[in-house]
Amino acid sequence: MGKLLKKIFLVDLFQGLRVTFRSQNPRSIVTEQYPAERPRIAERYRGAPRMNTNPETGESLCIGCNLCALACPESLIVMTSERNEKTKRKELATYTFDLSRCMFCGLCEDACPTDALELTQDFELATYTREGQIWDRKMLEEGPRPTRYKW
Repeated sequence: MGKLLKKIFLVDLFQGLRVTFRSQNPRSIVTEQYPAERPRIAERYRGAPRMNTNPETGESLCIGCNLCALACPESLIVMTSERNEKTKRKELATYTFDLSRCMFCGLCEDACPTDALELTQDFELATYTREGQIWDRKMLEEGPRPTRYKW
């Protein structure tokens, strides 16, 4: 008969609620006013990739060595390069980076000998389509452009 009374009066539920409310302290709750106030990001956070350019000439630092694509465990970097007949050097022709499969491990930026590719602290990477997650060379050089909301 004791089990039936416990079921009727929901004793277990109220015991659980008592434990929950006892451990809550409203003075320690902090609400971030995102997007009006930007959150602080950890220094070692790895977010959106960026293709660095030479600030003096504006040219990409990528030499087309394909080491980033080889180092990527997900095989999400696809690049092609062509040899320039005048300078006899390889030049980057196309470069795509599939963010939908990226796990932001940083192996691609570690493998790059010229520091052309880096993972930045940009964290707003949401898009409405899967095609929006595939970044080309131009998007990698510009970086993401998140919407800034005004209040």
